Amino acid sequence: MSSCALLGVQLFDHFSPDKFRNADGRELDDYALSRFACGMTALNGDSKNKSVAAAQAYFVSLAEIFAGYGIEHAESMDRLAIREEISEREITLNQTAARSGVENYARFSVAGYVGMYEMDYPAIRKLRNVSDKPRRSMLDFMGKDELAGNLFRLALTEGRIKKEATRGQVPLERVAKEVGKRVRQTMHDETGLYPEDLPAAQDILEIRKGLKRAGKEFLPLDDMDAAREAEQLFLTQNMPHISPDAVSGCPQCAGGDRASHSGSAKCQSGSIASGVEVAHCSCEFCY
Repeated sequence: MSSCALLGVQLFDHFSPDKFRNADGRELDDYALSRFACGMTALNGDSKNKSVAAAQAYFVSLAEIFAGYGIEHAESMDRLAIREEISEREITLNQTAARSGVENYARFSVAGYVGMYEMDYPAIRKLRNVSDKPRRSMLDFMGKDELAGNLFRLALTEGRIKKEATRGQVPLERVAKEVGKRVRQTMHDETGLYPEDLPAAQDILEIRKGLKRAGKEFLPLDDMDAAREAEQLFLTQNMPHISPDAVSGCPQCAGGDRASHSGSAKCQSGSIASGVEVAHCSCEFCY
């Protein structure tokens, strides 16, 4: 749902508020999902979870479907969310740095990258294939883990500035660089890889455009109200006639079976098994 909101896709076109009753008979809030929403949800899940893995197996053709819209990887949803969080964190860090006396925010920002990647800023941009795209952020070409590392770096930098009451351009740059180095080492300790060793990812703008187009084009295929009406009509027209004597909860009765499926020749309650008309009963001979 967050990804849809970020893309500007109409949320309730794909996540329709609904109700369901649980085993206790309580009515609870729920959502009816469109095909597009089911696809996004399955792609966004962690396949280590058995339920998610089952959903992804069910939607086995999703990779091909979404690839047709220019979406190459299942991590796309996570990347969208983390990238948005980074944009928000950059704003708050900028505000914190401004209050702490930063004079050149660009230099302050670059110091954090230099500490995390241990290379100069132009080299990092070249690494992420954006050296010839001056208006593009290299964050748009980072994978999920690399984005998460940078989000962590920004959060820690802001926290340390506040904790130590750091003031002035040079001290702020020093903090940004030191935090970058610490995050770099943490990533290596946990994964065995430094951030520059992680592969570049698909342009996140392509993902946004592809998902937005998919949301629009899936919608006519999935009119949920019409689907419910069609399902109800099918059931009404195709289900066999249920005897008024059918026992509630019996699948054979529900299917219109009037043979002695649960009856007994010893039954004296008027069931078909005893030669009368009741589908079956719950006497001790029938159950």
